[in-house]
Amino acid sequence: MAHEALRDYDKVLFIPAHKPPHKDFDPAMSAHRFEMVKLATADEPRFEVSDIEFQSDEPSYTYNTIRKLYDLYQIEGKIGFIIGSDAYEKIDTWYKADKLKELVDFIVFERTDDVSSSAFRQSHTKGIVTKEVECYIRINGLYENN
Repeated sequence: MAHEALRDYDKVLFIPAHKPPHKDFDPAMSAHRFEMVKLATADEPRFEVSDIEFQSDEPSYTYNTIRKLYDLYQIEGKIGFIIGSDAYEKIDTWYKADKLKELVDFIVFERTDDVSSSAFRQSHTKGIVTKEVECYIRINGLYENN
């Protein structure tokens, strides 16, 4: 989906969640998520990974992050926001969802069970992630208990 977005956008900014508000905070897993996204996007120069959510100790609410992006990049118009259909179905439960909808154009992609985060963890990643990320997961012993 991110590669498809490059047809309409100059770059795709990946923002790994630092402190997801709906999950228990695990600093080590946040750091691993960040590193895995960097590895997964390294081969595409128009993909950029941002640590913007790691610059705060507050929960990583999407609305707050988007507001910061507008200020940081002096954005005019709306930001394209890539989101899986499973997450989009719950968008109205998100923090300041109505205000978020005013700031972004959602680019919704159909997410099958094969790429949902829970299926990802249960599958031990075979064929779902890049070889570099798969190696990182194996070396760091991630997702072994799922």
